[in-house]
Amino acid sequence: MNFKKRKRASVEVHTSALNDIMFFLMLFFLLASAVANPNVVKLFLPRSSSGQSIPQQTINVSITKDLEYFVEKKPVPLADLYSSIEAYQRAAPDLTIILYADRTIAIENVVELTDIANKLKVKLVLATETKK
Repeated sequence: MNFKKRKRASVEVHTSALNDIMFFLMLFFLLASAVANPNVVKLFLPRSSSGQSIPQQTINVSITKDLEYFVEKKPVPLADLYSSIEAYQRAAPDLTIILYADRTIAIENVVELTDIANKLKVKLVLATETKK
C-alpha cells in the first residue's frame, strides 16, 4: 500500500450562473406582480367574511383616501362622476358598479356614489378583502 501524500485537485464552485438565474427570477416576479390586476387602484379595502361572484358587465369605481375618484383607472372629478357612469350605462344597460373605497374615508363619500347609482338605477357592490 502506498501511503504517500498525493497531490489533490482543488474543488471550486462557480456561482456566476446563479447570479443570472436569480436576476431573471426577480425580474419575472416583478413583472408578474405589476400586471396581476391592472384595472384596480391600490387601496386598503375593508374586510368581509362573506363574498360573492362578480357580474359580467361591470365598471370599477375607486375612491382613494385623498378623495380622488377613478372610473376604470381614469381620474374623474366628483362633479363629472354622474355623466361618466351614465355613459357606461348607455353602452351596457345591465351595468354593475364595483366600488373600491379606501377604508379610511368617511361613509358620506360612499353615500354620494350610492345616490348616483340609485338615480341611474344601477347595481352597486362594495369590494372588500377577505378576513385572514
